[in-house]
Amino acid sequence: MGNHVEKLTHLSYKEVPTADPTGVDKDDGPRIGVSYIFSADDDDLDDPVQDPDKQGTLQEDLQYDHCNEVECSVYYRDECIYEKGFGSGEQLTTYSPENLLNKCKPGDLVEFVAKNQYPHWVVYVGDFQVVHLFRLEITNSFMTDASQGRRGRIVNDQYKFKPLSPEMVVQNAMEQVGAKDQELSWRNSECFAAWCRYGKREFKIGGEIRIGKQPYRLKIQLSEKKSHMLEFQSLEDLIMERRRNDQIGKAAVLQELSNHLHGDDEVRTDHNAN
Repeated sequence: MGNHVEKLTHLSYKEVPTADPTGVDKDDGPRIGVSYIFSADDDDLDDPVQDPDKQGTLQEDLQYDHCNEVECSVYYRDECIYEKGFGSGEQLTTYSPENLLNKCKPGDLVEFVAKNQYPHWVVYVGDFQVVHLFRLEITNSFMTDASQGRRGRIVNDQYKFKPLSPEMVVQNAMEQVGAKDQELSWRNSECFAAWCRYGKREFKIGGEIRIGKQPYRLKIQLSEKKSHMLEFQSLEDLIMERRRNDQIGKAAVLQELSNHLHGDDEVRTDHNAN
């Protein structure tokens, strides 16, 4: 099952060209075959609650169960470019924003998580501050404010790309502060933070030319021996689906897939996000 990938290139993912040989994309022009529909999937929480009587209820609502994490990996053709979970308990451990400040270094990526919420990614830039995409604007905030009561973790190692220098990561983030609405080139906080760290245009809206084939694969681990495979035309589309899975949680993902699985060790399906 699934589409056969045309032999248009033999390049590995490391060799797929970006707009600049240094890895920093300077080309913001539109690309072929892309629907520019912005999805603000990070804006689920309201402003921080000031009422002490309501803070306890908010904290209960935000409780996060790492056992409900969706373990998955992402492949570009045959190369693994992202991985989360797979028995690495430390990778999924979360900390309070205050504890994270003792662990973070400038250029680190941090993911804040909460039950039934999309993960929110930020770039730590030093002096207790982060830069992140929030409510259709790139904002410079204190780490504790950006967390909105959620616990978080450093996620530098989830993507397998070679990172830029910490100084370049911070520069990428700070140069975008104040950009908003139609000026934005990223669909969500994760795409923005990952672009800052890796400089790859694939994280931008319309960063790839879609040729009708689906070179990206999202492998969702259902159990030790079973997995489910989805195929995508672009990394951008795949990230949107993976974040949706993170938002609904493993139990809901398993429920969704139960009607499509018939005892096979691995099921491959085409996913056309057009």
